[in-house]
Amino acid sequence: MKSSFQSPGMPVTPPCHVGALVVSIVSHGHGAMVQKLIWTLARLNSGVIARVVLTLNLPEAEPARPAEGWPFALQVIINAQPAGFGTNHNRALAGAREPFVCVLNPDVELAGGDPFVALVRSASMPGTGCAYPGQLDAQGRFQDSERELPTPWVLLRRHVTGRRETKADWVNAACLVLPQPVWQTLGGFDEAYFMYCEDVDLCLRLRLVGLDLVRAPVQVVHAGQRASQRRWEHLRWHVQSLLHLWRSSVYRQACQLLRAQANGAGTIGRS
Repeated sequence: MKSSFQSPGMPVTPPCHVGALVVSIVSHGHGAMVQKLIWTLARLNSGVIARVVLTLNLPEAEPARPAEGWPFALQVIINAQPAGFGTNHNRALAGAREPFVCVLNPDVELAGGDPFVALVRSASMPGTGCAYPGQLDAQGRFQDSERELPTPWVLLRRHVTGRRETKADWVNAACLVLPQPVWQTLGGFDEAYFMYCEDVDLCLRLRLVGLDLVRAPVQVVHAGQRASQRRWEHLRWHVQSLLHLWRSSVYRQACQLLRAQANGAGTIGRS
């Protein structure tokens, strides 16, 4: 995968709403969740979504087609072998022509209405690397989807004291909208991360080329529980990804940048 931190800027995508967005969803046997989510996307029918790419990473049935048909182009990719989170989204969004790309988790619920017009509008603002919604849990409480750089000290402090972060150095990838030229220039996710920390790395690379992470004035429900807290295999992947992150040049450069910007634009709450 390609990544470059020498360019002083990124291509600016002009504001565009109708047919502006391609959405990538990866299912790991999420059947019922995927069916509900894609039907919800179809019912929104705002014209913002031009295409949905659904990757079935494990064997499962394709979603049933609504009687009126899909209001967007639906592409289904069936993997012969399971691939990592970043690899699946990179494949789905390779060669995208739409002005904006969206990474969307199958366990996201859009009960509050269509967030994509606001997300595309926020992502089209000059200097924006990605736009994201506020995330609520099933009880309507704000989730900690915006995080500080995961240094060993920050992770220890969080585990021991339960203290929540006060800076948005990175955001999780449950729902991200990026200008397509930005996504292509960065090369998407770093596929060296099989699972976990690929969203940290992506956000840090955006910050390193001078682009902002912008919370759009919309909310979604993300009720998913971290699998790394339930399964040893996922915990192993999480630890491996953290070790890879801490050894990376991206992390070292980001530490220097974020220290210099400690009181700058990384404060949680910027919209």
